[in-house]
Amino acid sequence: MKKPALNVIVPVGIEGRSYDIVIGSGLIERGDSWDGLPGATAAVIVTNSTVEKLYAQQLAHALSIRYAKVSLVVLPDGESHKSWESLNTIFDHLLAAACDRKTVLFALGGGVVGDMTGFAAACYMRGVPFVQVPTTLLAQVDSSVGGKTAINHPLGKNMIGAFYQPVRVVSDLDTLKTLPQREIAAGLAEVIKYGPIADDGFFSWIEEHLDALLGLEAEPLAYAIRRSCEIKALVVSQDERESGLRAILNFGHTFGHAIEAGLGYGEWLHGEAVGCGMVMAADLSERLGLIDATYSSRIRQIVKRAGLPTIGPRLGIDRYFELMGRDKKSESGDIRFVLIDAPGHAILRSAPDAQVRAVIESNTG
Repeated sequence: MKKPALNVIVPVGIEGRSYDIVIGSGLIERGDSWDGLPGATAAVIVTNSTVEKLYAQQLAHALSIRYAKVSLVVLPDGESHKSWESLNTIFDHLLAAACDRKTVLFALGGGVVGDMTGFAAACYMRGVPFVQVPTTLLAQVDSSVGGKTAINHPLGKNMIGAFYQPVRVVSDLDTLKTLPQREIAAGLAEVIKYGPIADDGFFSWIEEHLDALLGLEAEPLAYAIRRSCEIKALVVSQDERESGLRAILNFGHTFGHAIEAGLGYGEWLHGEAVGCGMVMAADLSERLGLIDATYSSRIRQIVKRAGLPTIGPRLGIDRYFELMGRDKKSESGDIRFVLIDAPGHAILRSAPDAQVRAVIESNTG
């Protein structure tokens, strides 16, 4: 395999709303990262209390060259704050500052900040432009791309939101150096998922380079992020609003979202829940005869090697069913799962309750 390039651009081709994902090092401080964005007087950076101390001033300085007014909204850190209250904090700032509909929002942070900023951008004055500046691995390979924006509700994750595309995604690899190891592992869950659902060769590459990825080695990391974004961009360009194909990106998420909601948001990181959910979905795929035990075992082993949980919390089988029944992929009360039906290929389908119960019983404790 050729050495991966740094400082690359991955286009996301959506009719009328296409944009670029820019991947490289030192991008926040580089002036050309922000060239060509919509013209405006004001820029508003939305971040959280952790990222503010690390990168907010760098971004504000870079933007001050292009915008007459740059202001900052600092939200509490954590999944538990992906709420109406935090969303209203953004709206309060925009209204108090008399921001107009040409104001550009910049989402500086992980998936929580990106989702809430995008949702605020979709709603404020019925839509203002926003830029994703993801600072976690999970956000760089998944949540910053594709235009899904949302907040959580106590009864379900990401149940209130909108599809709203950014005008650019700027993924600065240097921001990953300040991540705790737990966050790196959580991000790798979303990298791993792309292999079984879309590119079995990439899955084999991840298995071979996992230690390098955990160690944040520059070239393997850049390739993993680029390939993940290429796969997601291809899927999103064909199915922006998840009417069919895009659902495969939720491999592991039906079980994973149930874990997050059942434990309380923030108890497990999203990537931890997804990693465990992939193990459960692979087990279900095996039980339905879609894949063999060897492939299911490979998925379990790579999740374990990444430092992610492979055994879910014992919430109770009925509680799992209750929470999974609220999943956005469910139709008329029928729970549908993203399952692997061949190496590098996924499908969306329901499964007999008895098989799902067996999976939950075998993979929780």
